[in-house]
Amino acid sequence: MSLELIGLLGVILLLVLLAARMWNALAMAIIGFFGIAIIRGFGQALTTAGQTPYLFIGKYELAVIPMFVLMGMVVSEAGIGAECYYTMNKWFGHMRGGLAIATTWACALFAAITGMSVSGIVVMSKIALPEMQRYNYDTGLSAGAIAASSTMGILIPPSIGFVIYGILTEISIGKLFMAGIIPGILEALFYMITIYIICRFNPKKGPPGPKSTFKEKVFSLKNTWAVLVLFVLVMGGLYMGVFTPTEAGAIGAFGAIIIAIVSRKLSTRNFPNILLETGIMTAMILLLMMGVSLFQKFVAFSELPFAMGNFIAGLAIPRTAVFASIVLMYIILGCFLPAIATLMLTIPIIYPVILSMGYDPIWYGVIMVRMIEMAGITPPVGIDCFVLSGISGIPLGTIFRGVVPFIIADVCHVALLIAVPSLSLFLPSTMM
Repeated sequence: MSLELIGLLGVILLLVLLAARMWNALAMAIIGFFGIAIIRGFGQALTTAGQTPYLFIGKYELAVIPMFVLMGMVVSEAGIGAECYYTMNKWFGHMRGGLAIATTWACALFAAITGMSVSGIVVMSKIALPEMQRYNYDTGLSAGAIAASSTMGILIPPSIGFVIYGILTEISIGKLFMAGIIPGILEALFYMITIYIICRFNPKKGPPGPKSTFKEKVFSLKNTWAVLVLFVLVMGGLYMGVFTPTEAGAIGAFGAIIIAIVSRKLSTRNFPNILLETGIMTAMILLLMMGVSLFQKFVAFSELPFAMGNFIAGLAIPRTAVFASIVLMYIILGCFLPAIATLMLTIPIIYPVILSMGYDPIWYGVIMVRMIEMAGITPPVGIDCFVLSGISGIPLGTIFRGVVPFIIADVCHVALLIAVPSLSLFLPSTMM
């Protein structure tokens, strides 16, 4: 049996184990270990299993993960997400669909200091959803706006998805963060336009709320100072070359704690729970990375990426068709797997193929993260929709109907990013 066939069978078996709901980290570790044993022998597999995971998670760069996770946990607990919503409500609430538009921009602001989509769903389902229900908003529109907008947490920096992609591919995390800023802003604009069109043709779906005076709008901006300070501190330091990503994460986490304490939004009773949740989330990510390190070694030993690259190069089809197939694969996988697991599963196999086709790795990282983000709300198994349904009690069918217009907006947004790579590459190219 050829090495490439062993690698392909290993990938297929891994998908079977994941479909059987085996824990992602364990499934990748098992396939990696026994795959190496078949190719290089049991002794080599034992040596690799003893050394590779330890060396992998011992990298200094991985210290950035708990820092940004802690930063996100602190700002979530401090109620900063609610303040973002109240500010955006003052500015957009009087428009048709204004409360849903306010939710979109609040999620964008919140994403800029959390880096996770679930945090946005939890906060907005408790803050924005009751407000939209109070003004008789269509339930599907309300749920769709929350589910779709919350996914921006994985695209807008500091994105945990970009951190993991950067570590696994050894690409500058700072440049990846910069690459996500313009696409993130454009995504929020696309969602805003989508909501406006929906409510333009059917005003009953998003009745206008109370109108605020200009003074009230300006005064409400004080609620966003924490977001602006943290974002400028972290992203500005990275952009100017003052901080490394790890240092930026530490400064961001420390800054979030100081802001929460000074503004009296974080009690000492809550802090141990925040640290515990941070530890749990970090441990989950690191265990996944230990599993993927073994799987990555197995894939490398099997020479599967090299064989795939040669196979694709020999096909009489344009590389755009191949790239479209990869994009479709991410949508399908992202429907069934969490974003982080999808990243770790596919990067060892697909990334070398992307490089062999001559695509820019930073641009590809943005597209990949964007597709995984889109998959999180795609029926029939959009994970973020299940999370929102569990928290809010809204029927899953209603949520799926509500996200359809936003998925159409996602397709248009992704098409724009693919057609104009400079939208992702401009800011990284200007970094110091």
